[in-house]
Amino acid sequence: MTEIHSADYSAEMVSEFSSLLDKVRQLAELSASLRSENAELRASMGALTEENARLAARMKEAHDRVAALIDAMPVPSDQEAA
Repeated sequence: MTEIHSADYSAEMVSEFSSLLDKVRQLAELSASLRSENAELRASMGALTEENARLAARMKEAHDRVAALIDAMPVPSDQEAA
């Protein structure tokens, strides 16, 4: 049977624990970074949604104005009989 030396076992456990602790820290930093990026993206999306609504309203207004101009145009005399 293999003999386990308590000093070696303890040093190995400390090393594994330290490695795990580093990974947890990296995960926490990544999580915080992603939360920050997510907040920025949500704010940007809100601004872009507002801009999109504003531009859609302007396009509808332009469409309505062009439609009104077309309706106000005189009908050519050769099409009046048709």
